[in-house]
Amino acid sequence: MRISRRTFIGTGMTAAVAAVGLSRPGTARAASKAVFRVGVTDWNLRMEGNPDAVALAQRIGFDGIQISLSSGQERTWVGNDVLDRFVAESRRVGLPIGSVCLNVLHKNYLKSDPAGRTRVVESIPMAKRVGVRVILLPFFGKGALETAAEMDHVGDVLREVAPEAEKAGVVLGLENTISARDNVRIMDRAQSPAVKVYYDVGNSTNNGHKIIEEIRWLGRERICEVHIKDNPHYLGQGTIDFVAVVDALADIGFAEWAQLETDCPADDVPADMTRNLQYLRRLMAQRNERAA
Repeated sequence: MRISRRTFIGTGMTAAVAAVGLSRPGTARAASKAVFRVGVTDWNLRMEGNPDAVALAQRIGFDGIQISLSSGQERTWVGNDVLDRFVAESRRVGLPIGSVCLNVLHKNYLKSDPAGRTRVVESIPMAKRVGVRVILLPFFGKGALETAAEMDHVGDVLREVAPEAEKAGVVLGLENTISARDNVRIMDRAQSPAVKVYYDVGNSTNNGHKIIEEIRWLGRERICEVHIKDNPHYLGQGTIDFVAVVDALADIGFAEWAQLETDCPADDVPADMTRNLQYLRRLMAQRNERAA
């Protein structure tokens, strides 16, 4: 279903009002619980595009996993056989695949390479094959969005591609270094509910954005998933206030995937990932105690 600009803006305003907790005079707004699920990226498990990552994520205790659609320095597509192995492993160990990352866009930059558009189109049936709703579209390095013209171009490309995503029930998530408002500019230009923000608290902090304000302003309607990290630190050891992050996500009613994209400072993947997962789960439990 396509939406008009007026409907899109109206939805954004509704989300913004809800996010800051505005209510009718004389009413109180009860605190919401943190109900999002916590997954992990296969590349931070150091198993990019490798189905064996599913079992490792399950052993560590994650709720799910985000998988890559290409691997290696050449960003080679994983084949259908590999995707089917991911699905088989997911079923075998009982761990869902949360979303996929179109990491080939680290090579075929969507802002400038016509092949990038083709890759987005090709990724839609791949996402359907593994049964996920969200495709992460990364914009980093030479592919980072730096000018208004580049943002507008991406919005135009996604407006062409979005009908296929809508038909498949798939969301294209924008992960990048630009502000929340610039991301909404792209969404507005794409004119589709299939284009949303894939919010990364680490990237946004490193690029000078006020992440708590941005999360609340975007609201749950415009965020499809989030990445949690404060690299190269363990969660809680860097500059990001994760108590405030959990509170903001709970307040907007975010109930999708929060994927850990954390480094391993001690170079021990299971131990370091366990430490970060337990820290985040502890903050969620504390929030839920306050909301009870």
